[in-house]
Parts: sequence; structure tokens; C-alpha cells
Amino acid sequence: MMPCSDSRLSAQIAFIVEIDKLKTILRQTLLMDASRRENDAEHSWHIATMAFVLAEYADDPVDAGRVAKMLLIHDVVEIDAGDTFIHDEAGHADKEAREQAAAARLYGLLPEDQAAELTDLWREFEARHSADARFAHSLDRLQPILHNFETGGGTWKQHKVTADQVEKLLPRIEGGSRRLADYTRALIAEAVARGYLTPRR
Repeated sequence: MMPCSDSRLSAQIAFIVEIDKLKTILRQTLLMDASRRENDAEHSWHIATMAFVLAEYADDPVDAGRVAKMLLIHDVVEIDAGDTFIHDEAGHADKEAREQAAAARLYGLLPEDQAAELTDLWREFEARHSADARFAHSLDRLQPILHNFETGGGTWKQHKVTADQVEKLLPRIEGGSRRLADYTRALIAEAVARGYLTPRR
């Protein structure tokens, strides 16, 4: 990285360089053409775009731009903490601690005001106490379900995921959008009918 006498700009550039690593963090989800696994940067871009396209389905008024910003930065912590598969119960045992440490280091690369802003936005997303955060979670949970449906079962089949496991994600989607939760229920039923998803354990 080129030296810079402006300490604020240097810190911002350091953060920008560091988050390029998000492109190397692979998720379990396949791309919709099933050619390979998606990475975290692709996932973040996809759901941020969903925020603008689907904002009208939020149960409460939301700021689509703010939701998108939340979604663009929420997985930055996975540079250090890694991606934890949603159905990996053991992996979730220490997920919060890993991500807290990652947030402190990664957002801490920024100037103090921006570090505080992104940390607060990440914490808001995690806590789901605002309409923006609840809708952001709805999209974050919906997107991999869409991917698995479009890939004929994708990693559902690979990991032997059952319909009841996917249905456990519905409250998170419903927390921000009943309409999207209803759509997801229908999608799960259709996935079972097509053999993409095992009915029950």
C-alpha cells in the first residue's frame, strides 16, 4: 500500500484493502447457475440489491439505503470469523465471540467516527431491534433459500437439510416481512414437491 501523510485517509484505505479479503470467504451456497460456491462479497452485494427491490414488502417503513448499507457491512466480520453454515449447530456455539473479536479488529481499522458508525450498524443488525435490522435479516435468510431452490436443492442435498430445518428460518424472515415469509413457505413446499428438499427428519 502506498504511504500517505493523511492519517484519516490512510486508515480508510487500509480498511478498503482489508475488506477485499471478503471476496475469498466462500459460503456454502452455490451460485444460481450452480457453477461454484458464492463468496461473501457476492452475497453482500446481492442482498443489498434485494433491499432496494423488495423494500415495499417490509412490514414497517424502512430506509432501503440504510438497510443496504447494513447488509453490505454485516459480513465483514467473516474475514476473521469465517462463514458459519446456518445449519451447523456446533459452529454456532462460539460464533458470537468470534464475530465480536472480528468486529473490534476490522471496523477498528477505520477512523474513530466511522469505526463507531459501522460497529453500531453491525450491532443493530445482530440485535434486530429496529425495523431496518429486522428487514435486513429477512433478506439475509431469504437469499440462500432462493439459491438452493434455483439450483435444484444445491447444498440442501449436499448437507441432507430437511424441510423442518429450513422452516426454522421462517421466524427470522417473518420478523421483517410477513409477505416474504409467506412466499418462502410456498417455496419450501414446492421444493419438497420437486424433491429438492427432504420432507422431515
